[in-house]
Amino acid sequence: MTPGSNIPLPVARVTVDVTAPVRLDVSGLLLTADGKVRSDDDFIFYNQPSGPGVTYRSGGGTAPDAITVDTAAVPPGIEKIVVTASPDAAGQTFQGIEPTATIRSADDNSVLATFTPPQLGTETALVIVEVYLRNGAWKARAVGQGYANGLAGIATDFGVTVEEPTPAPTPTPVAPPQPTMQPPVTPPAPPMSTPPPPAAPPAPATGKINLDKGRVSLQKNQTVSLVKGGRPLLSQVKMGLGWEPAYRGKDIDLDASVIAYGPQRNHIDSCYFGKLQIVNGAIRHSGDNLTGEGGGDDEVITVDLGRLPQDVTGLVFTVNSFSGQKFTEVAKAYCRLLDGTTGEELVRFDLTSAEPQTGVMMAKLIKQFSGEWEMTAMGDFVKSRTVRGMVKPAAQSL
Repeated sequence: MTPGSNIPLPVARVTVDVTAPVRLDVSGLLLTADGKVRSDDDFIFYNQPSGPGVTYRSGGGTAPDAITVDTAAVPPGIEKIVVTASPDAAGQTFQGIEPTATIRSADDNSVLATFTPPQLGTETALVIVEVYLRNGAWKARAVGQGYANGLAGIATDFGVTVEEPTPAPTPTPVAPPQPTMQPPVTPPAPPMSTPPPPAAPPAPATGKINLDKGRVSLQKNQTVSLVKGGRPLLSQVKMGLGWEPAYRGKDIDLDASVIAYGPQRNHIDSCYFGKLQIVNGAIRHSGDNLTGEGGGDDEVITVDLGRLPQDVTGLVFTVNSFSGQKFTEVAKAYCRLLDGTTGEELVRFDLTSAEPQTGVMMAKLIKQFSGEWEMTAMGDFVKSRTVRGMVKPAAQSL
């Protein structure tokens, strides 16, 4: 195919994969007649691998990522699905890289068409092809439109909300230490265990927020209170943790765990692949994932907050590399908190930097005196290949 050319689709289900000499992130967006998504749920990618009629498949570093479109299942009002690609490495452009999109029948994998965009340069993301509805029939068109501001630029153009990282504000000078029973005369930003004053909006990188406005994307060290409308939102949560290999042809065997602590930072128990239930089944582990392949969560830890013993007041979620691989060999590590009943994603934290260590503390849940729970994004690296080595540094973090 050449830029702007199109073909009719002889099958209802098609897969678009995109190959290149380097690893690419491939995603799909469902667009209405005005060229916009209906909501962020119409953005299908590695952290949100399925939507109505559209699914994402990870190649795991050994095969190309792909978007599959089932045109019979695409909801009314969606007239176009655009398939995008961007280099996985931060800041890398398409200069000298020729990506090729292959449109296949999703049922028998037969090739329907291929397209290699010509004359690429400083682009860091592409709308490479689109599957679109015209006069009641589905077609595919070669596009090759480049963006210099990456996948975020594409997403923003099509109406997806993109939360850019905000630099931490300069720390506010604090007053000299006061007696422990008296508050400081000029308090700094509210600590995570104390609700902020009603009139003060939360600070972008350190302030505490709640779930009143829906799903929250946390930055490192930011805290969210698991309440909505001033009331505790839920009693059962799931912490999903995911990752992928950073290099082609490599598996990455990581182990997600949660460590339970008492009010004096005393270690109560640890839940991991070798001990799938603790505290009478109130905390449960999904089991070990040995490769990190595939979209979505690699391991899930379910916490029944309503069944936790009273002496469990802190939970720290960790990920370790038992095989000794460093986190610099890991791509797209994240954790996300879900409503355990509905599966709705409530809070997400994407690990945007890595250190050559074998353990990381991803997030912590802390029970407040009021009974509500708060989640804080951590992203702190530790030299430890097992959860046992995480117990002491995780306790110090509470």
